Amino acid sequence: MKLWQKDFSIDKKIETFTVGKDRELDLQLAKYDIQGSLAHIKMLESIGLLTTEEWQQLDSALKRIYRKIEKGVFEIEAGVEDVHSQVELMLTEEMGDVGKKIHSGRSRNDQVLVDLRLFFRAEIQEVVEETEALFETLLQLSEQHKEVLMPGYTHLQVAMVSSFGLWFGGFAESLTDDLQLMQSVYKTINQNPLGSAAGYGSSFPLNRQMTTELLGFRELNYNVIHAQLGRGKTELLLSFGLAAIANTVGKLAMEVCLFCNQNYGFLKLPDELTTGSSIMPHKKNPDVFELIRAKCNKLQALPNEIISITGNLPSGYHRDFQLLKESVFPALAEVKDCLQIAAFVLQNIEVKPDMLADEKYNYLYSVEAVNQLVLKGMPFRDAYKTVGQQIETGAFEPPKTLQHTHEGSLGNLCNEQIRAKMQKILEGFPFEKVGEIIAELLK
Repeated sequence: MKLWQKDFSIDKKIETFTVGKDRELDLQLAKYDIQGSLAHIKMLESIGLLTTEEWQQLDSALKRIYRKIEKGVFEIEAGVEDVHSQVELMLTEEMGDVGKKIHSGRSRNDQVLVDLRLFFRAEIQEVVEETEALFETLLQLSEQHKEVLMPGYTHLQVAMVSSFGLWFGGFAESLTDDLQLMQSVYKTINQNPLGSAAGYGSSFPLNRQMTTELLGFRELNYNVIHAQLGRGKTELLLSFGLAAIANTVGKLAMEVCLFCNQNYGFLKLPDELTTGSSIMPHKKNPDVFELIRAKCNKLQALPNEIISITGNLPSGYHRDFQLLKESVFPALAEVKDCLQIAAFVLQNIEVKPDMLADEKYNYLYSVEAVNQLVLKGMPFRDAYKTVGQQIETGAFEPPKTLQHTHEGSLGNLCNEQIRAKMQKILEGFPFEKVGEIIAELLK
């Protein structure tokens, strides 16, 4: 069944090629197709396009289908093009002409737009929750190891004294930036395109504000062409949010791999969280973080992939958009997987203490020596030259008493302020309110 079916049969090769992976991927949209349809039929009843009895029949039938989806027994039958067609087929088989009325006042274009918005909204909630879990793990490790010093690097050369408190905490705070961006993405996605039909509106007296409220959207995509322009742009904005998280997690993964290397030896993974070699019996490899690194690199390429698919398209719907599902849906799963496994492994990681006792790290304290001379009244440039000469002549003695007090430094990590920053961002996501509205719709 196809919602656009005419009195002729399409060539099977063309059908297979054009349907692509839609039937498989649309299963992930099934719940959201029902939610959108529930709101749509309630609106149709309010404007007289459905009788109260017809609305009640459709409402009950849609909720029965929803329960099948939740139980995992819903499927898109062979020969049915997509989830929208499957739902309408099931309604029509059960209810006859009443089932056919569900599509009044909408197109597959705005139907898939609203399905995707609802799906992405729910997926973002899961991504945010997994990001928060990793954030808490990193901040806990920052507190736990705030007294453990480590080298800081610039140009991959030993630079200044750092600490694991700084290192873990730095990645934690970076995640707050990523969720700030994701919150902006969420706000853009959380607008209602339903009622835009094929991108040019409808001559039916649709109540678009009503469906906006029923589905928990914060507001409308008012202009119907703007709503249709959201296809592709929505995925692009979401990809930027996912890429930002991937940038943070990928960099963290790279440094874990580096610091587990024997030449660094700063970190150690428990044996059961490593993999081995087929010929080298001593090997204990951080494969999990290598895969996180690779997956995050892929995720950071996602915006370019979406731009490449959609960048030269004029306004209006084009079948090119179908391919975006194949890019974005797996990316959402991958970013959640990376966040989950990174948090799990980091909870079991071992940090090496007292590593700066090795004399090869003595020059880490050169800036401390310069600053001590400046505090005694010497001009900074003269102090810099003095310590430089000491290093050149072998007379440098590292002052290993550190005096770091400013916000965000070794002696003042500001972890509580960072946690408060994250909490404020999390409070900006209306997940609880949206959940209550959708629960009421499904009741």
